[in-house]
Amino acid sequence: MTTMLVALGSLAALAAGGWAWRKWAPRSFWYAVEFPAKAALVYLTWTHIASGCGLSRKRRRWRFALDAIPLAGPAVMVQRRRLRSVEIEKPPRLRLLRPTPLGWRVWVRLHDGQLPEDYANVADRLAHAWRVHAVRVVAFKPGRVQLLATMRDPLTVVDVSPETGELLTVRPGMLENGEPWVMDFRTVPHWLNAGATQSGKSNLANAILKGLAPQPVALVGFDLKGGVEFTPYAPRLSALATTRGECVRLLDDLVQVVTDRMALCRKEGARNIWRLPDGLRPMPIVVLVDEVAELFLMADKSEKEEVSKTATALLRVAQLGRAFGIYLVVCGQRIGSDLGPGVTALRSQLSGRICHRVNDPETANMTLGDMDPAALDAARGIAAETPGVAVIAGQDGSWHRARSVYVSEEEAEAAARRFAHLTPAWSVLTSGPTAAEPIAA
Repeated sequence: MTTMLVALGSLAALAAGGWAWRKWAPRSFWYAVEFPAKAALVYLTWTHIASGCGLSRKRRRWRFALDAIPLAGPAVMVQRRRLRSVEIEKPPRLRLLRPTPLGWRVWVRLHDGQLPEDYANVADRLAHAWRVHAVRVVAFKPGRVQLLATMRDPLTVVDVSPETGELLTVRPGMLENGEPWVMDFRTVPHWLNAGATQSGKSNLANAILKGLAPQPVALVGFDLKGGVEFTPYAPRLSALATTRGECVRLLDDLVQVVTDRMALCRKEGARNIWRLPDGLRPMPIVVLVDEVAELFLMADKSEKEEVSKTATALLRVAQLGRAFGIYLVVCGQRIGSDLGPGVTALRSQLSGRICHRVNDPETANMTLGDMDPAALDAARGIAAETPGVAVIAGQDGSWHRARSVYVSEEEAEAAARRFAHLTPAWSVLTSGPTAAEPIAA
């Protein structure tokens, strides 16, 4: 009896210690206990899971099989082994599982004739079979594909700060794989940010502004809501347009800036401003456009010429701006082909895509329709209770679910006031390519 009580007490103490370990040090518990158990389960069940998901391939192998031979009458049988060729199912080869803070990564060797899309199509089945939150195809090489399994959704709570990085680099939130979400304007110069009201679109603009405020860049705003969105950030904005007429004049100034910088690069024999000497390199300009649909809407035919002029100027800035240090972040609730050909042409120049929850499928199609259909399904499945969650496609050529960290208007306004001394005057920026204070690469 004493031995039994000691054993039960030891088991109870072990269980309590394991519970406390998991609660107070979940990361070390995951690496030391949970991941080895999960890895063993994945390897032991991979043959059956691959067969159930249709990833196995039939192969013929030599095996010893039993033959039944009748001897003296039907009731007497003799069995003997015989080597024969039989058909078996062979699963793809799993490489070594490598743990991550949220799950694991594993490379899988493809069978002949298989594509990465075959694994993307059964990702949900694999997630259910492995009892994890999600499985995604995150990379592939000739003959191999990498799967990422996450135990829980890392976008439930995003408490990172929208840190500023190198010049023209902002980290506004987190990706679904636990990595930071990085927006690098020098790699992906123009971004399309679509989302319905209360979807997190304006919050992302706040995070971008807060991240760019400490950097030596000029910020320009187009606010067709009468200025209610960007006016509080005026101390950090070099120019702000709140009506269509002001937008036309500001776009004309931007086109002139592009022309001046183009002439400077031609004179110095440089393909873009980043190849200019430090003393001649002008300051980059980031243009924030809110409610882009208002630039293309017409109440009557009298506005047709103004809309056409606006669309042409904005398209020219998008086409030529990257080489000459002008970058766009175009936001809108409604982005559809019914707004005119100008929207479709502009969309083709915005290589960075961010799709929050939208009210109509056409906006999602305009934002992500030319990419993986799975990205479109993920965007349509964003719940209203998760503001800030979006599907993004950027510099690595793939799409991810991401969530921007919450940045209140007060925080963004405080950043605009704190770094107001870095704001160059618009008259200085438009007076010539060498008039603005040069920056280092």
